[in-house]
Amino acid sequence: MKKYKAVIYDIDGTVLNTLNMNMYPLMKIIREETGEDWSFEQVCKFAAYPGMKVMEELGIKDKEKTYARWVKYVNAYEEGATLYEGFQEVFERFQSAGLIQAVVSAKTKEQYEIDVVSKGIHKYMSAAVLADDTKKHKPDPEPLFECIARLGLRAEEVIYIGDALSDYQAARNGGIDFGYAKWGSVSGEGISSPDYSFDKPLDLLKLI
Repeated sequence: MKKYKAVIYDIDGTVLNTLNMNMYPLMKIIREETGEDWSFEQVCKFAAYPGMKVMEELGIKDKEKTYARWVKYVNAYEEGATLYEGFQEVFERFQSAGLIQAVVSAKTKEQYEIDVVSKGIHKYMSAAVLADDTKKHKPDPEPLFECIARLGLRAEEVIYIGDALSDYQAARNGGIDFGYAKWGSVSGEGISSPDYSFDKPLDLLKLI
């Protein structure tokens, strides 16, 4: 297995299980805005979208206001974001092995504080490129390029770990190796030839 200098993670569906806390509130928003009852399976197609893109796709008139209400519902969701089992060991083992760790996510800084910083996960990360840090977003590779630049590395020295098609496409578009996080993936459609597939977080330890 190829040796990398850094592992870059997506967050939602990769490091953190945030599916329920995002999708059930979205079902509530759709009901309030359109009067339609969408199933959990139907809204899951939005799981990897940046928040404002979801508002656009749904044709919401007052996008900012509705998005803010969705965020409020998400933050009030009782279950919250949970770290996938095994990740604490992965972070610690990678750190001990001298492997640099970083994050590229469509999360806002505010949501990153709530979901990641509050859990102490950020202490393992040498860089975090979030929604506000770049003009373009996944599947464009710009966020990954920004992260690599901050780390002072080259594309061939890193691997991006993600669960969604947009993660895969961003890595491919940037000439960056991709590890498919199958444990949190809603759909593998289009993720045709990842460099690696991992069934559970502890499988990532094969990278060292």
